[in-house]
Amino acid sequence: MKYHPGLERLRAIADLVRTDPRAAQTAAAAYLTDNAERPAAWRASALVARAMGNLAVADQHDISAIVAGARRPAFAAAHNAFVAGHLEEAETRLRAYLLDEDPEDAGGALLLAKIALRCGAHQQAENLARRAIQLAPSFVEAWMALARIQHEAGAVYPALASLDHLLALAPTHIDALALKAGILVQLRRLDEADAVFCVLHQHHPDDSRGWMNHAFMLKTIGRGADATAAYRRAIALQPANGQAWWGLANLRSERFDETDIATMEAALSQPTITDEERLHLHFALGKVLEGQAHYAGAFAQFTAGAALRVVQTPHNPDRVSANVARVTEIFTPRFYADREGWGCPADDPIFIISLPRSGSTLVEQILASHSQVEGTEELFDLERIALDIGRDLPGGYLDRIESLTRDEVRALGEAYLASTRRFRQSGRARFTDKMPGNWAYAGLIRLILPNAGIVAIRRHPLGCGVANFTQHFNWGIDFSYDLAHIGQFYADFVKQMAHFDAVAPGHICQLTHESLVDDFENQVRRMLDHLGMDFEPACLRFHETARPIHTPSSEQVRRPINRDGFDRWRNYDPWLGPLKAALGSVLDHYPLNPPHLD
Repeated sequence: MKYHPGLERLRAIADLVRTDPRAAQTAAAAYLTDNAERPAAWRASALVARAMGNLAVADQHDISAIVAGARRPAFAAAHNAFVAGHLEEAETRLRAYLLDEDPEDAGGALLLAKIALRCGAHQQAENLARRAIQLAPSFVEAWMALARIQHEAGAVYPALASLDHLLALAPTHIDALALKAGILVQLRRLDEADAVFCVLHQHHPDDSRGWMNHAFMLKTIGRGADATAAYRRAIALQPANGQAWWGLANLRSERFDETDIATMEAALSQPTITDEERLHLHFALGKVLEGQAHYAGAFAQFTAGAALRVVQTPHNPDRVSANVARVTEIFTPRFYADREGWGCPADDPIFIISLPRSGSTLVEQILASHSQVEGTEELFDLERIALDIGRDLPGGYLDRIESLTRDEVRALGEAYLASTRRFRQSGRARFTDKMPGNWAYAGLIRLILPNAGIVAIRRHPLGCGVANFTQHFNWGIDFSYDLAHIGQFYADFVKQMAHFDAVAPGHICQLTHESLVDDFENQVRRMLDHLGMDFEPACLRFHETARPIHTPSSEQVRRPINRDGFDRWRNYDPWLGPLKAALGSVLDHYPLNPPHLD
């Protein structure tokens, strides 16, 4: 153990606290008077103050110790290397500082935690953040780091607990309030989130991001006027806030004027804005120009935004097609005949599968209006199960699906029910899972949950294609930023649905958005009958059902059934050549399947 004179003096004062607190107080004061630049001197003073019951002073001196440590040249050099992204150098310098000068520096422990997190070592990062808190219990930034690490690891309830500790120390901490509100939205505790956002606005009225995030939540719960006001406040504070402009443009009730357009164009002309801000502004301006019937200009803006997103999140359409080909090879009538009676027999889940912007939110809202169905949201649980099955295998879950045993298959179905239970709060017998991309796992659903309902909804290929291309999604929908990719993705979806219609006729309830709208009651009755449920008139009054809706269609499904947007694609017809070519015969035969799907 390296000898540290300052720490030895600190420990001597700590020993003295136990036998003669007054003498310890005098010794600590003298140590600090002569060594105010030393972190150990401040920690000695904090230790004595805490022993004497002066907790506020103790907390202040703990922080002063951290500040003093940050001023040490060796620590500063390590911090500068971290800021520059030189993580190995930062860690080397920091560990040398801790070894040579101050192994009990809470700021050093926190910086090590940040380095570990940047390197993807989450558990080590959490341990180091806890070490920083142990050394300085009032170290607000260590509590903040711990909460972020926990949240990033999916431990949302521990993260909330850490944030509550932090906010007890610093009730107006902007990052803590923002993260707490975000977690409460994630947990669908929306009334609590609303209250936290209000506290955030009270203490930080000029925080544009806070107003923007609150606006998104307000839209989710149907408070459109409040959402508009919050988005407008965010934009007034930060005119180049692309996400706020995009959120506002997505509110169907909002109207824009030439001043709005000029403000967005001015923001786009700024060379300092980020690509993320820029792409949101392009999509928002596209929506606004479309609303004014400037379709060529709108399409140019959508194209510019999509080009930025393609670079960020490239999509490989051939990989999707190859996956569909393997699905059709594996999930055959023989495959299911050999596994008759396998899986979890529960019929609780109703999977709604589709491409985005095809009417899946409408189907969900109709079903959630039934007394026996709870509408949840787009759940990731099935995808996680598939990823776990195929972990470390080049072909994913498909490489292992045929070797699963009967017990393993049943356990997977039960695991899905267990993991989704956290979203079920009403006690209703059935629930929806509206993750559109679950169509890729239709064969897995049939295997592990053979009695689950599956409803597939399809929209006119050009209407669906334009709706996807002109919508900026926050995550996951990477195929939607190239017209040819959209067309190929749509064709692959049709091919897979046609395959399962042949393998298990009638197992999936197939709808089209157009038939649902034009023959509404009959199609609703057909869907409910397919799912084994009695018809209820409330399903026809779906727009009266009050519930949070987290998708871009939240406003549409709060209105009665209508044909709005059906012919929108015609405004962009001159530019849809790549989409039409990729769709091929799927477009020619819609709503039927082509005779041959190659």
